[in-house]
Amino acid sequence: MAYDMLVVGLGNPGPEYANTRHNVGFRVLDELFSRTGGQSWQEKFKGLWSQNRFGSTSVLLFKPLTFMNLSGRSVSRAASYFGLEKDQILLVHDDLDLDFGVIRVKEGGGTGGHNGIASCKTELGGGDFLRVRVGIGRPVHGNATKFVLESFSTDEAIVLDQIIMRGADAAEVVIRTGAVKAMNEFNKRKQGDNNES
Repeated sequence: MAYDMLVVGLGNPGPEYANTRHNVGFRVLDELFSRTGGQSWQEKFKGLWSQNRFGSTSVLLFKPLTFMNLSGRSVSRAASYFGLEKDQILLVHDDLDLDFGVIRVKEGGGTGGHNGIASCKTELGGGDFLRVRVGIGRPVHGNATKFVLESFSTDEAIVLDQIIMRGADAAEVVIRTGAVKAMNEFNKRKQGDNNES
């Protein structure tokens, strides 16, 4: 089957990581999946994938199971198999450089220190893919690597479902109508936002 787009949620496999900040990409993909009534998740390319359709757009939802640092290997295999170019790939991921709960849509750019993005950029031969960035903020004190692997705070958890839904909304606008419209809708700056990374 031919697909118009590969939508990838970045995260780490296993129940011990399910509720961590680094796994918001997986959670947004689960929300997208729930909206389509698509086929069940299947395992291939060292990841979980599902065939779905949003309007007239045929989409492959994909969650790499290689752990974050090797995500690109799994993503590149799926993209190659289905003949999809970088500009047909949408990555959904956590972002330390955005305040908690801020959603941004982006085309290309650097890695922002995100190992999953770095892996995808290496394996795909460049970073010219689309992105939905879900802000998780930075720790005031402490190690960022430890921070992303921790669960959300009690206060954050209260509003997390709303943020996941908004992340899925952004991805769905990209899928249905393109990145430009999504950026116009979701990239309106608010005081304190950092959208330059």
